[in-house]
Amino acid sequence: MSQPQHIHTFCDNLSETFSQTSQYKSNRETLLSSLRDRSPLGTYYNATVGLSPDTVHGMFLCRGDITKQSCSNCVKTATLEITKNNCTYTKDAIIFYQECMVRYSNVSFLRIVENGPWAAMYSNVSFPDSFLFPFRETLSDKVEKLIILTASKSSLSSLTPYYVRDRNKVNEFDRSYTLDTMVQCSPDLDPANCSVCLRLAVQGVSSCCNNARIAQFFLPKCFLKYDTFGLPTTQSPSGSFSVHAMKGEQA
Repeated sequence: MSQPQHIHTFCDNLSETFSQTSQYKSNRETLLSSLRDRSPLGTYYNATVGLSPDTVHGMFLCRGDITKQSCSNCVKTATLEITKNNCTYTKDAIIFYQECMVRYSNVSFLRIVENGPWAAMYSNVSFPDSFLFPFRETLSDKVEKLIILTASKSSLSSLTPYYVRDRNKVNEFDRSYTLDTMVQCSPDLDPANCSVCLRLAVQGVSSCCNNARIAQFFLPKCFLKYDTFGLPTTQSPSGSFSVHAMKGEQA
């Protein structure tokens, strides 16, 4: 199985730090181990370990369109990598992979919509500028429809809560093309806040990814992914596309 594709790790340099022998470090390791253990069972899990002031909150969220094995593999990798380098002694960190995200913090983040940090991956194969604004409108309209559908999938009893994927033909530009779109929210959000998060992701894609043919946008509580087939491009497609990564504190 291929390794998860790392996008970026964010360490909150303004958060508190802890020492090698602190109780927080022990609680963090217990928390991350718990996330690893639960990763084969579903696409989402959150946990809290320890008493104040050494409480650690954590979660993982996998994309709903990957296999259980890929989800588990990504979470296990992420929980090991998130404690390395500059994050070793920080009390707040989040790591994004193409397949999943993992985070921990000394402050509870459940049920809260956050507009950053964010990460984006997009192809350097784009379509002509004349297609840009119509496509953005089409994508925004499509995501709005998917946002409505997510409300029916918000129950934790759903196999993959808050996950919707749609693939259909779009007729515009005097031609038809295929738009494959995926949206997903963290199950701790209510439907209203899921909608807010996904609209932030739409804004983020419009700002960061210009007229990329393929893009993925990741916020701490939601994902947006799209792919297009059949539109003309400014470069000749070559089977596989190089991918750029961007990071930012706000969407």
